[in-house]
Amino acid sequence: MEYEAIIGMEVHAHLFTQSKMFCACTARIVDLGPNTAVCPVCLGMPGVLPTINRKAIEYSFTTALALGCSVSEGEVWFDRKNYFYPDLPKSYQISQHSSVVGANGCLAIEIDGVRKEIGISDVHLEEDTARLYHRDDAGGRHTLIDFNRSGVPLIEIVSRPDMRTPAEAKAYVRELRKLLRYMNVSTGDLEAGSFRCEANISLRPKGSDRLGNRVEIKNMNTFQAVEHALMSEVERQAAILHAGGSVEQQTVGWRDELGTTEPQRLKEEAHDYRYFPEPDLPPLVISKAWVDELRSRLPELPVAKRNRFVSGYGLSPYDAALLTEDLDVADYFEESVQQYPEPKVVSNWITGELFRLMNLSGAEIGEAKVVPGQLVQLLKMVDSGEINISTAKAVFEHMFTSGRSAEEIIAESDLMQISDADELLALVKRVVSDNPEAVADYLEGKTQALRFLVGQVMKITRGKANPQMVSGLLSDELSNMRQG
Repeated sequence: MEYEAIIGMEVHAHLFTQSKMFCACTARIVDLGPNTAVCPVCLGMPGVLPTINRKAIEYSFTTALALGCSVSEGEVWFDRKNYFYPDLPKSYQISQHSSVVGANGCLAIEIDGVRKEIGISDVHLEEDTARLYHRDDAGGRHTLIDFNRSGVPLIEIVSRPDMRTPAEAKAYVRELRKLLRYMNVSTGDLEAGSFRCEANISLRPKGSDRLGNRVEIKNMNTFQAVEHALMSEVERQAAILHAGGSVEQQTVGWRDELGTTEPQRLKEEAHDYRYFPEPDLPPLVISKAWVDELRSRLPELPVAKRNRFVSGYGLSPYDAALLTEDLDVADYFEESVQQYPEPKVVSNWITGELFRLMNLSGAEIGEAKVVPGQLVQLLKMVDSGEINISTAKAVFEHMFTSGRSAEEIIAESDLMQISDADELLALVKRVVSDNPEAVADYLEGKTQALRFLVGQVMKITRGKANPQMVSGLLSDELSNMRQG
């Protein structure tokens, strides 16, 4: 029997606010020492009272609008989600359950050129928990706890089970992270735990509309891990069903180093959390005017920008996708094109040389020392014939590492292109005289010999000769020899 996977994703993302969700502690906790961004509220001390972070509310509603959700108007409130775990000292989490920020949205993904819409069930807001560190040493196994993360605003985006393959799930979380980063509501940093993914997956016989028992997968810290964990779970569940068994509803953790999932606990249901309205926080009253204002401030979103790059700049869908993957890259491209209106040329340099050097150095576009104006200056020098493409690439590498201008590097290194016809003709005659065998090959019809001779001129000039002029002068010189 063939089975198909039914996959839904739950994504938790830290909101990029200055302070935490219910207290004044900083939410910018990356690189801080353990337990240095804490207070009685986020430590869960008895008798403390939370205060709602307005910016977190704004960011969560903005996200819901960008996802096409119907957002809540009128009263919106928080609930207590009760459960017992060491990272939650007050034994409940302030979250949303009966009242959410938005619902019934969608996010479009593209796989092999095929567009598919993934439904968004709901978007809601909550506080993050503390972080546990499990250690093994000579004294045995013990656990350390860091409360810096406790209380950081956390938006949860729950998809509908509309994905059918691990590749679709991977594309979904990539597109969602891109959307959050475009709106600057989250850093989307997977390594820092600012963007965390959980998957719900079940299998059913192909053609059936009956859902099987679902398994929740946690601990997927990269996009690749999302795909690999789901592939592993599909294989595991299929093997159980083929053997006549039944899949147990449970939570499993992905072990990236082992390439497999392992059971953690039985899967909880909503009633297990005993939700009730949070008594220490008043309901929020959301007005239509405020929602309309947020909607009017939405930036150009990734899909719209990608389509505009294709229609407005004449780029291929592939190039447009590369350039719009990161908003800073898209801005870099557009600033360059404003000064040098050759979109395809600019695209080639950014996705070629700039991306190559960024990958080698591990730098982000914002850390690149070559600003758009410097790239444009280099391209104009190529157009004017001052340098050739080969030299330009070498100069660009110097620019990337030093931040200096193309003019400075070229003048200092004596890299100006030789385009003087008389000077080049003298060099051509010298190469023809020094390479009689290659000349004879060319005269006998072996046209590839011309490339060799051009290469000899370029070698003598250390790559500074104008290659088009050299090729033309050599062709004329050899034609004259053939006729003579």
